[in-house]
Amino acid sequence: MAVTNHPLASAAALEMLAAGGNAFDATVAALFALTVVEPMMVGIFGGGTSVVQQADGAVHVYDGLARAPAAARPDIYEPIADTWPDYMETRGRANRVGPRAIAVPGNLIAWCDMAERHGKLPLKQLIGPAIRYAEDGFVLSPYLATCIAEIAPDLALDPSIASVFLLDGEPLAAGERLVQSDYAQTLRAIAKGGPDALLQGPLGEKLRDFLAGSGTLVTEQDIRDYKMIRRAPVTGTYRGHEIFGPPPPCSGGVQVLQVLNLLEPWDVGGDGFGSEKTLHRLIEALKIAAADRLAVTADPDFFDVPLERLVSKDYADIRRGDIHPDRARFQEARILTNESNNTTHVTIADAEGNIVSSTQTINSLFGARVVVPGTGIIPNNYMYLFDPHPGNALSLMPGKRITSGITALIVRRDGKPAFALGLPGAHRIPASALQAVINLIDHNMTLQQAVEAPRIFTWGQEVEIEDSIPEATRNALAARGHTILPVAHVAGGMGAIRFLPGGQMEGASCWRADGVPMAASGGPARANTSFWPDPRRGKSY
Repeated sequence: MAVTNHPLASAAALEMLAAGGNAFDATVAALFALTVVEPMMVGIFGGGTSVVQQADGAVHVYDGLARAPAAARPDIYEPIADTWPDYMETRGRANRVGPRAIAVPGNLIAWCDMAERHGKLPLKQLIGPAIRYAEDGFVLSPYLATCIAEIAPDLALDPSIASVFLLDGEPLAAGERLVQSDYAQTLRAIAKGGPDALLQGPLGEKLRDFLAGSGTLVTEQDIRDYKMIRRAPVTGTYRGHEIFGPPPPCSGGVQVLQVLNLLEPWDVGGDGFGSEKTLHRLIEALKIAAADRLAVTADPDFFDVPLERLVSKDYADIRRGDIHPDRARFQEARILTNESNNTTHVTIADAEGNIVSSTQTINSLFGARVVVPGTGIIPNNYMYLFDPHPGNALSLMPGKRITSGITALIVRRDGKPAFALGLPGAHRIPASALQAVINLIDHNMTLQQAVEAPRIFTWGQEVEIEDSIPEATRNALAARGHTILPVAHVAGGMGAIRFLPGGQMEGASCWRADGVPMAASGGPARANTSFWPDPRRGKSY
């Protein structure tokens, strides 16, 4: 089963499974394909995290998050404000748009490492579908076309990226074909030479010219020095289920476990999905988790994160007292992050028991909104996630990894996989992922219902509520003191797999992206089975 946010990426994953590959092969193929068909969301010059379960049951995390260049300093950008909403903005948008916004990428190394360690198929085969999609082109969906149109003014500032996504200055429209010839050649070089190809041959020359002449802080040495980290997952329990998520510097696993711990003593299912009582408690729990996230969640190599205490039941018992049963309370939560909603996610499982839940991004829509000339590579703008004010937990430091809301989850019951899920959506990811967990465990929803159900989000100020939640409920929450902000959607397209008895799997995508589940069943003929065009000669009866 493969669930991704584009049908061609799901098809690439199934192609690898059909060729004898496993979930790791399928994941890498899908992610490379997504760099072509979701170029606004993910790229080889980005970062991300994968939570994986191997067939033997071992669970670990691939941390390919971007990190600050060696030349970065806490005061390298000039902030334009010390208060919200412009707290994270800098003079000339230098940390958001253009080469100075680029952080050291980790995606390419992490994906290739996963394929080499756990895959069965050669890298060339895994990248094959992406090369085809880039070289032959594909038809733009309305979703991608809308994203291009939304950011077209910034794309027009860079001739290289404009030449790909704008035609005579106008955004490509839905139904038109997007061909990325330069990027196809880049993918061919990587298919042949692996991640080292980024700095070798003609591709390496183009990248070095960009690094030397564009004004970016990233150097060739930064790229050579980058290391993917394999981490132990953060783990906890909820109503007999074991939850595995990404640890810091990702905040999502911790936030999900904190909120579930806060809610566990209450009868969430009995209170009903979307009820005033359920949503009030959820909102208050989200505020508490957000406040703690700001205070103590960052790169553990640079900051002492009290992980065990944050996810403990005892700590939840203490914090639960901060939740008033009837009234909204202020929890001093202000998420100091500009983490983008523009991310992608894949959830893939094979018949052997391998499971991958992987969230990847270039941060903002089209990353730094430039292309490395002649390569088709769209770099990230991850420098936008660091606090431009010195002296804080999220402030810039050389080599520091970004802090991300990535919440790729694997959930087990009685030692066996129950479901796996994830989604894009920046700091809205943890809230959305945990609501899906509650939908499945407390509200007994189908998988499709769980990923598509209306969502809410808050970081301590206003409460975003999808406008499909009834107005009467919104008014009742407002009467409790919550500031309600109706929105079209919270976070992005979720992809989930549920594991059923007898080895069956069920996949689901939601309406918030171009997601498509694809599955394969059946297999080789039974041993010693053959086909005879004529009846076999032998004794008659």
